[in-house]
Amino acid sequence: MRSPLLELHGVGLVYPVFTVKQQSIRHVLFSAVTGGKMLKDSGNTVHVQALDNVNIKLFEGDRLGLIGHNGSGKTTLLKVIAGIYEPTAGHVLASGEISSMIDIACGMDLEATGVENIKLVGRIRGFSERKIKDQIEEIIAFADLGPFIDLPIKTYSAGMQMRLLFAIGTCFVPEILILDEWLGAGDAGFVSKAESRMESFVQDSKLLIIASHNHDLIKRRCNKLCVMSSGKVEFFGPTEEYFASN
Repeated sequence: MRSPLLELHGVGLVYPVFTVKQQSIRHVLFSAVTGGKMLKDSGNTVHVQALDNVNIKLFEGDRLGLIGHNGSGKTTLLKVIAGIYEPTAGHVLASGEISSMIDIACGMDLEATGVENIKLVGRIRGFSERKIKDQIEEIIAFADLGPFIDLPIKTYSAGMQMRLLFAIGTCFVPEILILDEWLGAGDAGFVSKAESRMESFVQDSKLLIIASHNHDLIKRRCNKLCVMSSGKVEFFGPTEEYFASN
């Protein structure tokens, strides 16, 4: 019997937002944006039930798509799985190295050089110095920044920064890969190379979880689907089964 690579058991997340005295019209606007259930404690602090009793089990080879309207809990769920947020209920069990590309710029130092940032982000993502050393030349070559690789990244254009970020983010292939939408890669001349790289990156991972509004992408890429609404799972199962009836 196969063991799951990832399990979520009764996962919930509640976080405080503001006190009732501060809200008025903001309460209405925030409710509309988040889609989560608004709660109030005895101290008049408003809380959002961002996730509510989420149960998911995934195995090697699974490709899970997350869909739902804005504020349904997709990105919040990705962040809980990635360990960015700690659930307030239930637990997440992962049997593999997790890498998220929710915010690939996380950990970058604008004052440091491109080479220094490769090492910095690699360590933040939990990779050993040996693994970073083995990959650094490939990252530099893929980013194709020439002599700028030895200059502080605050001197880079937005396109150059994206080249470096994308090269770092897709160099260390994890067992469990988490994506928030399908990533773009900056200037036009880099797009085709980046798309090819992303294809390989996704194929080499044992488990993929991607949140997207692009249903055609989910149909093509994912064998399993999770539909989120107001922090709850409305559907979890085969992708074809859901789209055949919706």
